[in-house]
Amino acid sequence: MFAGLGTLINVIAIIIGSTIGIGAGSRLTKKSLSLITDILGLITLLGAASALMPLWSSTFIDSLPNGSTLLVILGAMLLGGLIGSALSLENRLDKFGETLRQKFKASSDGPFIEGFVSASLLFVIGPLAILGSVSDGMSEGLDQLILKSSLDFFAAMAFASSLGWGVAASAIPVAIYQGAWTLVGLFLGSVLQPYQIDAMTICGGLMLVGIGLRLLDIKKIAVANILPALIIAPVIATLLHQFI
Repeated sequence: MFAGLGTLINVIAIIIGSTIGIGAGSRLTKKSLSLITDILGLITLLGAASALMPLWSSTFIDSLPNGSTLLVILGAMLLGGLIGSALSLENRLDKFGETLRQKFKASSDGPFIEGFVSASLLFVIGPLAILGSVSDGMSEGLDQLILKSSLDFFAAMAFASSLGWGVAASAIPVAIYQGAWTLVGLFLGSVLQPYQIDAMTICGGLMLVGIGLRLLDIKKIAVANILPALIIAPVIATLLHQFI
């Protein structure tokens, strides 16, 4: 095995799942595709509920000063949103999706960009993307990324059936993002404590809520602009951990 094998498997799973989903989607009516998108939105919200559970875990609560758990998340989301907005991450992701749409020669009236943005965010948000990649870099096994690859395979299949080739194109940012975390694992070793992972997971859960609302066409939240919160949350949690 080599460092990065887990991410390679993940990328292949997304591409294969998307290809199967596109083949199935061509046989579905617009009404059916719209229903699938709504179901994906609901399932994403269900996944968000699961990701938010660490907010009430003893591991997270006991590792921080009394009453500061929500402050960690609030601070991370606000700072992350301000940094992401300043860097125009949402617009950059949209432009990258538009560039890929043109290269794929997909219709400008189709859901290519929405599929690319939604799938990219869904696949990179969450602890498995980071923890699995770090473990891969540390040569501690591929279990987490294989699990993530399995989940992403079916998610890509479902998303691509209604959102098309943009979902397959999301394999590119997944490769870049997870590849970077693999290098972190390769050079820095184990970098995250359980309470730091919890802080990151909770922020990821809130972002999943944003993706779910987008898919349900309730509100288009600029989730990409909040992505820096995934890095800021463990930092704030670490700082407050010093005061217990």
